[in-house]
Amino acid sequence: MNHRPRKRFGQNFLHDSGVVGRILAAVAPRPEEHLVEIGPGRGAITAGLLESGCRLEVVELDRDLAAALEERFGGRKNFHLHQADALRFPLCDLKPEGGRLRVVGNLPYNISTPLLFHLLEEASCIRDMHFMLQKEVVERMAAAPGTKRYGRLGVMLQARCAVKPLFTVGPGAFRPAPKVESAFVRLTPHARPPWPVADFDLFSRIVAQAFSQRRKTLRNALKGLAPPRVLERCGLDPGARAEQVPPAGFAALANALAARAES
Repeated sequence: MNHRPRKRFGQNFLHDSGVVGRILAAVAPRPEEHLVEIGPGRGAITAGLLESGCRLEVVELDRDLAAALEERFGGRKNFHLHQADALRFPLCDLKPEGGRLRVVGNLPYNISTPLLFHLLEEASCIRDMHFMLQKEVVERMAAAPGTKRYGRLGVMLQARCAVKPLFTVGPGAFRPAPKVESAFVRLTPHARPPWPVADFDLFSRIVAQAFSQRRKTLRNALKGLAPPRVLERCGLDPGARAEQVPPAGFAALANALAARAES
């Protein structure tokens, strides 16, 4: 498949067969499963997924790539193409009756964070997700409180999913080669959230505001939203910074503020 990578779509095509093999082994698709591949590109991963016999839906924005994928795989009964923007695609519309979706993708690095937040909104219909991402993004996703990489992305993802980095991939596995290392990660939505959240929109707002200016203390960053006495009631130090607060702490704060608003 000859296709010039388009910078505006953030296209870096995977070509290393060894890496493709590791991805397929990590995903381990089965014939009875329903998978969605986001950004299949030239089909490096697509071909192996289809060989498993699973039902595969692919979501590709680039019209030329979509046409080439349809030409290459369209004759297979388990292949279904959607020429669409994954950032706006209603993933749960594909959910099989009585089951959940598995999602795979070599995600365009320029939209990875907003796409992850979009997928969080669809988490109820997803069994697991496997993504190739910029290594730095994966480190942020899995970061622990008090570390340099810990921030809004990690808190939001860890509240909804178990995050497990699987392996790193060098630039040479892609064409064109990116200027950064990549990593493959598994996200598994929690069957039971480890930190129950009564109002996820409020939780999201608190986390976003707390990390909007990392150098500010919680007292100042959350001024007008969370009074110091409520912070203290939740076991949080008003003089601490957001990077010191575990996801459970943000969940406790969101639940306290939600209960306060209802009283």
